[in-house]
Amino acid sequence: MGYQPPAQRLKKKDYDSELERLQIELVKLQEWIKQEELKVVVIFEGRDAAGKGGVIKRITEKLNPRVCRVVALPKPTEKERTQWYFQRYVAHLPAGGEMVLFDRSWYNRAGVEKVMGFCTDDEYEEFLRSCPEFERMLERSGIILLKYWFSVSDEEQEKRFLERINTPIKRWKFSPMDLESRSRWAAYSEAKDKMFAYTDTKQCPWWVVDADTKKKARINCISHLLSQIPYEEIDYPKIELPDVNKEGYIRAPEDDQTFVPDLFSDDADDDSE
Repeated sequence: MGYQPPAQRLKKKDYDSELERLQIELVKLQEWIKQEELKVVVIFEGRDAAGKGGVIKRITEKLNPRVCRVVALPKPTEKERTQWYFQRYVAHLPAGGEMVLFDRSWYNRAGVEKVMGFCTDDEYEEFLRSCPEFERMLERSGIILLKYWFSVSDEEQEKRFLERINTPIKRWKFSPMDLESRSRWAAYSEAKDKMFAYTDTKQCPWWVVDADTKKKARINCISHLLSQIPYEEIDYPKIELPDVNKEGYIRAPEDDQTFVPDLFSDDADDDSE
């Protein structure tokens, strides 16, 4: 392959600058999706602690939740277990003018359900056969479908697990399922390989994100997402704010209202947007 120059380290100021630029582009994409009534589905899968939630947070941070929403379904109810497997996911698909981000998706059956024994072998095999056709059906209906797999090394995953365990604000992220996933690492790897063999199709390919470095993974994934959907910046008319008409209004006494206690002086820095 010849000489490969080492990848440059992503400095914080460069990351912040590039993320801001990408988030501006995401807003442009959002407005284009709304205007053109596009239907977009983005799937985020990968091992536990691979960084899926981090990139989803950066994508949605500046967007309108009425246009771009996140779907992270809990385990199915007893009723949902009797339904067609894809049924509860179909209910969350986008209408025209919407983008839906699936934080885990119907691929639960190809991963955790298979490895943990939450589905039968017949149900698993049927999923592998029917999933590619289901996704082709979505695309034929006009849905733009993107699938991202976040790949993280064993060493980095262990580091993040330890951080979750020992950091109070992250402890909630660690679950008993995380412990099970470590003890069944080989089974998860085999399930992932088989999932790719069946569902990494020409029409709906898997895009693998190297997620060992969180910030690089976020920049790379968002950049790729933007490159996959042609969009244009919408030219909005200039808006001039009219004067506020306060004629005839008498404000109620402030003593009649209950205020939140003020913990800072009025000269505190205001970093609000």
